[in-house]
Amino acid sequence: MKLSTNMKKALNDQVTLEASASNSYLAMASWCQVTGYRGAANYFYVQSDEERTHMLKIVHYLNSLGTIATIPATRAPISSYKSLEVLIQTALKSEQAVTKAIHNMVEIAQKEKDHSTYVFLEWFVNEQVQEETKFETILQKFDLLGRDKLGINEIDKFLAAEATAPADAAA
Repeated sequence: MKLSTNMKKALNDQVTLEASASNSYLAMASWCQVTGYRGAANYFYVQSDEERTHMLKIVHYLNSLGTIATIPATRAPISSYKSLEVLIQTALKSEQAVTKAIHNMVEIAQKEKDHSTYVFLEWFVNEQVQEETKFETILQKFDLLGRDKLGINEIDKFLAAEATAPADAAA
């Protein structure tokens, strides 16, 4: 099967987006660890690995079709945050951008009648629903538990539990 130039570009752009997300989550984990949010640090280390796995999934797909994936250099991510809540809001915005890019690829696949890529992308569509929901749920915790030290400590504990939960349970 041969990919169109448009689809190759979109998939390679997604490789870049996933690599950037992985690096951003790694930087978030580092900030959390140094700031004293051990649970959040563990959570974002896991998130970073997950995004790298998503990137590799696309790389392998491109390679399986005889297309050499473009492995990107990425910009240095933000490395300091005003608060844990701002960090979570940033993560949600990142996931929303990824969702938009995936939906764009689905539209290209539909337009080009590229059924194989469409089926491949279905997994990512479903994954993004879970990803956005995770961060929306975490943000709700700030309203439910509060933004004082005790509330943030409970959110950090929640993130610690999420970091160690089996993949199906965390979604």
